[in-house]
Amino acid sequence: MEVENPKDIEQNPVCEVQCVHSDLIRTYVNQIITSAQANHLADLFKTLGDSTRIRIMDALSKAEFCVCDLAELLDMSQSAISHQLRVLRNSNLVKYRREGKMVYYSLDDDHVLRLYSQGLEHINEK
Repeated sequence: MEVENPKDIEQNPVCEVQCVHSDLIRTYVNQIITSAQANHLADLFKTLGDSTRIRIMDALSKAEFCVCDLAELLDMSQSAISHQLRVLRNSNLVKYRREGKMVYYSLDDDHVLRLYSQGLEHINEK
């Protein structure tokens, strides 16, 4: 039997013996996220995994913007902004309202604002 290098254990800490804590498993087995929920949440995080979409979310966390204003603010084409807004809309992260010939975008709800704000707070605390 090969003895592991102590440095390997520090870099990848794992149990050194097989031991299942059955009481702990029984307590949480019905509380763990389902595979379908995990896939849906992973898709949400994939949507957020794009820096352009994050910049749009940042702008929308501050105010409601029309596509023209977002394009100007982020120095991008209206077409590129529209595409990214469609992706965000399909994930229920942003919503829009029409006012005459103008369309204004905002974050979908307070949950989305908190998700964005907490992510930003997390990266800024390091």
